[in-house]
Amino acid sequence: FNVHEGEILALLGRNGAGKTSTLRTIARMDNPELRHGEIWLDHKPLHFAASHEAAQSGIALVPEDRRIIPGLSVEQNLKLAQIAPPIGWSLDRLYDLFPRLGERRNQDGSTLSGGEQQMLSIARALARDIKVLLLDEPYEGLAPVVVQEIAKTLNVIRDQGITTIIVEQNAVAALKLADRAVILDTGKVVYDDSAQQVLDDEALRAKYLAI
Repeated sequence: FNVHEGEILALLGRNGAGKTSTLRTIARMDNPELRHGEIWLDHKPLHFAASHEAAQSGIALVPEDRRIIPGLSVEQNLKLAQIAPPIGWSLDRLYDLFPRLGERRNQDGSTLSGGEQQMLSIARALARDIKVLLLDEPYEGLAPVVVQEIAKTLNVIRDQGITTIIVEQNAVAALKLADRAVILDTGKVVYDDSAQQVLDDEALRAKYLAI
């Protein structure tokens, strides 16, 4: 499947469909071998790239477990992401996007609430100069009001021309946010079209998403 600049794409499917594996393959984590297909970004092939080469090309993965470094403050977590180029958003810009992080900049990042940790994980990705943001279950365990807050932030990120691919069990929330949806079934693409169409098609949702 293809994804376009400044687009939010919801990558959906039942458990075991291959969603997280797809994100990790795009990010070249663990250097997974591609059995089929290729990965291209800005006309540059990445299917044989190492994970650090994918990161340098502008791909950032925010994993499900968020991986906040304990013992480091919010600001230290962000600064650590900016040690090596390419450097992305400034701290001031990140705090404008996530005011809560600015208020807690000196707090140990691992003691933040679940929603705040998710914000920190996304901000840490933006601290590098990225083109593609990969989000694995960003809404997991979060209250609806926090989900709405993060969704608004992702719209702001889209307006900056950053492409987002979101894997999310809360399919309805992901579809409401996304421009387009791709549905996987046992590792194969069975749908690639409008996100709104999935919301409107009850039979399609029941068949592939069980909702």
